[in-house]
Amino acid sequence: MIDDPAAAEVSLDRVRARLLAELAEPGSASTLANRVGLARQKVNYHLRTLERHGLVELVEERRKGNFTERMLQATASSYVISPSVLAELEPDPAWAPDRLSARWLLAVATRLVRDVGQLITGAARARKRLATFAIDGEVRFASAADRAAFAEELAGTVTSLVSKYHDESASGGRDHQIVVAVHPSVRNENEKKREGDPDEDRHYQRSG
Repeated sequence: MIDDPAAAEVSLDRVRARLLAELAEPGSASTLANRVGLARQKVNYHLRTLERHGLVELVEERRKGNFTERMLQATASSYVISPSVLAELEPDPAWAPDRLSARWLLAVATRLVRDVGQLITGAARARKRLATFAIDGEVRFASAADRAAFAEELAGTVTSLVSKYHDESASGGRDHQIVVAVHPSVRNENEKKREGDPDEDRHYQRSG
């Protein structure tokens, strides 16, 4: 999780992003120069910048005659830029809680990315596993009425489960955040062509 604005800016550079991807396995400026088609000196400059911001790290130094080859590796297998990088612009779910608003859903999702990123970082430092649970699925509704009925039933079921398991008096308990979302699926261009792209605009009638 990248939560430093300067590191975020560095990672968004096209060349540096490519180098980060290449450094899933250890590599040097020389080997990377051949892969990305840049001069070794230029690659080395980008690597120093990435290393300075904690995005890559030194894993080995190899002596080759009068030259020391530095082997570097990305500090993570993937990166997510935390919404906290834009703290002043970050959407706040408390502003206008409306379960039918797409903007509110986006604010909740933003908080989810930020919070889970912080939890992952903390768990990694403590060398502990992070207990989470998620469901990712798809449902096709025959009508808007069915979609609304599903949402109401889902909300009722979740509320019932929360009431059943929530224990305010549990001294050793820990609060957990629950996020449940329903939104139209986003299809790629090939899927749109296969399905004939039927009335795509109807998915966006209620955007908050």
